[in-house]
Amino acid sequence: MSISSDEVNFLVYRYLQESGFSHSAFTFGVESHISQSNINGTLVPPAALISIIQKGLQYVEAEISINEDGTSIDRALDSLSLIDAVVPDNIALQKAELQRQAQANAQSGIKVESNSANGEESNINLIQANHTESMECDTGLEIPASKATVLRGHESEVFICAWNPCTDLLASGSGDSTARIWNLAENTSSPNQLVLRHCIREGGQDVPSNKDVTSLDWNCDGSLLATGSYDGFARIWSTDGRLVSTLGQHKGPIFALKWNKKGNYILSAGVDKTTIIWDAQSGECKQQFPFHQAPALDVDWQNNTTFASCSTDRCIHVCKLSCDRPIKTFQGHTNEVNAIKWDPSGNLLASCSDDMTLKIWSMKQESSVHDLQAHSKEIYTIKWSPNNPNTSLMLASASFDSTVRLWDVDRGICIHTLTQHQEPVYSVAFSPDGKYLASGSFDKCVHIWSTQTGSLVHSYRGTGGIFEVCWNSRGDKVGASASDGSVCVLDLRK
Repeated sequence: MSISSDEVNFLVYRYLQESGFSHSAFTFGVESHISQSNINGTLVPPAALISIIQKGLQYVEAEISINEDGTSIDRALDSLSLIDAVVPDNIALQKAELQRQAQANAQSGIKVESNSANGEESNINLIQANHTESMECDTGLEIPASKATVLRGHESEVFICAWNPCTDLLASGSGDSTARIWNLAENTSSPNQLVLRHCIREGGQDVPSNKDVTSLDWNCDGSLLATGSYDGFARIWSTDGRLVSTLGQHKGPIFALKWNKKGNYILSAGVDKTTIIWDAQSGECKQQFPFHQAPALDVDWQNNTTFASCSTDRCIHVCKLSCDRPIKTFQGHTNEVNAIKWDPSGNLLASCSDDMTLKIWSMKQESSVHDLQAHSKEIYTIKWSPNNPNTSLMLASASFDSTVRLWDVDRGICIHTLTQHQEPVYSVAFSPDGKYLASGSFDKCVHIWSTQTGSLVHSYRGTGGIFEVCWNSRGDKVGASASDGSVCVLDLRK
């Protein structure tokens, strides 16, 4: 057996990423030099650290249940906690108690079934039987393999994907320091891909940055793609993969990046506690906004010159180009604010937080319009339904409690709780007509739901935990990016 510090560090790094602690993961990754290790992240399955810890716990439990002469102690053992297993005194007490109870049972002639061997096997079989049964309930909903195109090429986790608003080009961003543009318009089994390598200048030459590409966004006419990287640079690319411009002003990773509707400005948020408006034509910094007290996590435009930003400092600022201070600040969350989104009209701002709440804000008042509390764990992201005269405005929230909730914002109530996922839900996306909602979870599943009834209408199980889901402009394809380096495209046409 061999264990290297690089291997332990990588598993801890992946655990932090998968648990949503992206900023802690970044800091730990830098200090432990993760990017310099030779470990291929695509070969490491999700939840690897937890899996190996569980196996270690099972070994300790087995060790306690065996006498020095190799015979097993005929007594059921209560499940050990992780802390119990690493405290020698607790292990000794557990073993002594098991031996005492076994002796007492032997004297009284009582036979107690053991949890090991056959007992444990039967429990596993029961779990597998139940799991198979639940999957069979959805077989009529499962998207067949013939309707799924799996795109491979990335060499690490794919954190994000986004469809071009005008054509069937799908962009993806990965931990392998590349973004890729996949052409799905040709309907081939192996679509053409353009590799956008994120490089930095060292010693007079371009070298790979070895930093994650974690944000990307197409401009309104689909002619340009902007990407944000942990190397601190934003970049603008053409649809043929040419690097148009490099935007350098942030000191550290970029966490979010958005074009305005007009397409003349790009907005970014960084670990350096600032947000920046960039001139897309010249690549120059138009204005830097240093108002947060901690890393800025997300940004969203209200209109072409006004935007909101949120941070781990629990504050939300609304800022305007050429104004030297926020025009509005919203406070009320008790933990870091993960995401913010303006509704389609730009009148209401939704926010979600690690404090397990959603809040709805209006520029007309200081306190929140609604404080929506129903999730039992951190809320990772939110999305508004699109403008549709035939359906009421809804807000979707995705949480680490493995559920998705649909909210009627006018009434401030939850109208549907979507509960088929088994692991944290990282992404939700409404179809362009608002009739369907796609959700992606670390259980490797993409689910498609009816927003009117809350029922599951389609389901697909991929090969890695799902970080992002997105719809194309026609609403007949869903893209999904995964932790194993794959990107999947689901064709929903009948």
